[in-house]
Order: sequence, then structure tokens, then C-alpha cells
Amino acid sequence: MNQTNNIISAVDIGTTKIVAIIGKKEDNGKFRILGLGKAPSKGVKRGNVLNIDETINSIKIAVEGAEQKAQTKITDVFVGIAGQNIKCIRNSGYINRPSYDQEITQQDVDYLTQDQFRIGLEPGKEIIHVLPQSYSVDGENGVKPVGICGKRLEGTFHIVIGNTMNIKNLKRCIERAGLHLKNLILEPLASSYATLTEDEKEAGVVLVDIGGGTTDIAIYYEGTVCHTAVIPLGGNVITSDIKSAYNILEKYAEEIKIKYGSALAEAITNDDVVTVPGVSGRSAKEISEKNLANVIQARLEEIIGSIEFQIENSGFADKLGAGIVLTGGGSLQKNLPQLISFITGHEIRIGFPVQHLNSEVQDDVNQPMFSTSIGLMMIGHEKMLKTNTETVGSPATNTEISEKTTGVTDDTEIDDKSEKKKKKQKRPKVPGERNKFIDRLSSFFDDSDTKINE
Repeated sequence: MNQTNNIISAVDIGTTKIVAIIGKKEDNGKFRILGLGKAPSKGVKRGNVLNIDETINSIKIAVEGAEQKAQTKITDVFVGIAGQNIKCIRNSGYINRPSYDQEITQQDVDYLTQDQFRIGLEPGKEIIHVLPQSYSVDGENGVKPVGICGKRLEGTFHIVIGNTMNIKNLKRCIERAGLHLKNLILEPLASSYATLTEDEKEAGVVLVDIGGGTTDIAIYYEGTVCHTAVIPLGGNVITSDIKSAYNILEKYAEEIKIKYGSALAEAITNDDVVTVPGVSGRSAKEISEKNLANVIQARLEEIIGSIEFQIENSGFADKLGAGIVLTGGGSLQKNLPQLISFITGHEIRIGFPVQHLNSEVQDDVNQPMFSTSIGLMMIGHEKMLKTNTETVGSPATNTEISEKTTGVTDDTEIDDKSEKKKKKQKRPKVPGERNKFIDRLSSFFDDSDTKINE
């Protein structure tokens, strides 16, 4: 973010495309898109970086395209993260305060939230987000704790966990592309920012972002995110099915999927056929639109089944007053809302980010495929506003960015050295000769000399 003109930039690294976006929030509260660039994603599969060099090259192309349109250079970016290894758990924690008479402060709430980053994880796992869900004070549930007097503060949290290797590879790609990573943000959270209304989040809603390699899910109820998941199936598997079913090139499979494909075979009432060029001068193939729809529907039913499983697993299946909102490039498949509504029984709408964009926005930007990019920019703006308010003129780090406004707690690394110093300063003295021995022994060791290998 540019401190002088409040420009926000974000990069969405997907399986099929990489999008860089540059925007600015105007006085009316909506965003003006200054530049948008995209490039084919060749080094990413199902949200995970598999080829560092190809991913870096695609990032550079997308960023250069956005910079040319915006007529400005960017350095700091907010980046989305998804992937088939993303998991979520629910955890609770508490702190006991000194007195019943003291008011609970925001610092108490922040400490309780940050304490969730210390929970035990499997090797190779890392916490991406800690999302507060609810608080209680001295057994009283559903309270807003700041300002309330009480001794025991408890909280329930939704914790998003990813693979350390995937996270580090993503960071490495951004840095080697000449950019500075401000924060990693879970992509379904970003998409929900761009497409969901506050009323939908309050009533209960499922955000389904169908991308090229993954389908991302975020479930909201009573204004709070309650469940997130990443399904390792997206539009690419449908293209692959078409390619295998008719022995055609992938580029032709993608083309006929978009132009002639349907998610509902029963909706095809004609006998029209699609002609696909043969390979290297061989004879063309004719494909029935009805048969094509059958191939597409079969795979989509599998994806919808996975979505239903996540909804049931969340425990909020009977609390979705606003149904399902579809977004992402795959949401534009013909007759998809009808198929999902038929299978799940929920109301469906397509989520466009237009509600957060100014009236001059171009139609090619107001598309479901750019919901994640625009959501990343929106969350980035809120984070930077909070950081600038607390530490004007100083660069932000993950630990400096508070989630009081966005409800998303950043990936933080606890400074072990600082913690040791605090504990050393607060160490109570032990009476007697044992205290003297400990003091003499401590003088030989200085925590400030300790270096922690990252």
C-alpha cells in the first residue's frame, strides 16, 4: 500500500490463471480498479506451487500488466492462498484475569486470540488464520467482551491450517518476483468479502468459489465465519473428462465446455452437434451436445456431493437462510445454479463483486472469476488502515496487523527471544541460598545472544 495515495495491490495465484490487481478506495466507500493484469498459471496445481520458475514468470507478467494499466509501480502485495491441504479445526481457550472488578480490554481479547497460535500441530503444519467465533465471560455466552467486568474470558475459534512447505514456496515466488508479501489470506474468505452481503452472513450462507483447480467453501452464520474448506476439484477436472471422453486436445475441450457445455443434460432438447478439429490434419470429430452435457453433469455431481458433505460436516446445514452463493470462473457454467439447487434444495445466486466497485467499473472486471482478487484488495485495505492508525509511518508485519476490523487473524510467528526476555524479567526471586545459586548461574547466560534458526 502506498502511504500517500492509499493504493492497494493484490495477487491471486490460481491453478489456471494468476491475477494482479491494483485499486484505490474512494470517498464513497467503493473501490476504483486502477489496473488488472492476468497470465496463464503454469506452475500451480490445485492451489500448490509445483514449479517455482514458471510461477514467478507468470506473477511478473500479471503484475506488469496491472502496472501498465494503472501507470504505477507496486511493491507490497496481499496474496491469496488455497490448496488441497488446507484444513480447519475448532478450538477453545481461556484466560483468567486478576480481578472481577477490572474491565476486559482489547489487549485481553488479542492475547487470547494470539494464544491460539501456540496450539500443538503436526510436523510440517502451520496456522494461517485464527478466526474468533464467540466469547463468554464468567460463563455468560454470546457477549462482546471489551468493556465488561469479569475474571474468566473464554473464546471459541476457527483455525485454518496449511502445509508449511506450500506456504514457504508461495512466499518464495512472491519475493523472487520482486515483491514484498504483506499477508497471506485464505481465498474463500477473500471471495466472501467481495460477493456476500452482511444480511446473508447474518442469516446463514455458503460461499462456493469454483476455480480451475479447487472449489473453495466458506460458511457464515450470525455474521461470523463458521467453516472453511478447500475441495481439490475444479473446472480443470471437467475439461480433463471431456478430453478423455472424446480423445481431443485440451484446448478444444476447454473451448467446447465454455461455449456449448451445460451442467444439466435434461436441459438439452435438441440434437445439435459440435465439430472439433482433428489432431495434425486428421478428420474432425462431431460431439453431441447432449452427450457433452452428460459428461459435464457427472463430474459436477461429484463436486456438489463434496460441497454437501462439507455443509453437513460444518453443523450448520439447517441454518442457511440465504442458501448458496456461487462465484469463481466455474460458476458461469450454463445451468449450474439449477443443478445445485435441485441436488441441495437451497436457493442459489451468482456472486458478482459489483456491490463494492464504483459505477464506472468495466464489465470485464465485474466478473465472478475476479471475486478473489477484489476481495484480497478489500481485506488488504482494512488491514492497512488499522496498521496505519496504530503505527503511523512504520512498515507493518504480520504480528502488527490486528483483526479488529476484518475478523481475520494473520499468520504470526512468536518471537521466542522476546518471550524469554519477558519471562526472565518477571521471574520471582527464590528465597535462601538457592536463589543466590540461580542468580550466579544465570549470569553466565544471556538470552540476547541466543539466535533462533528460522
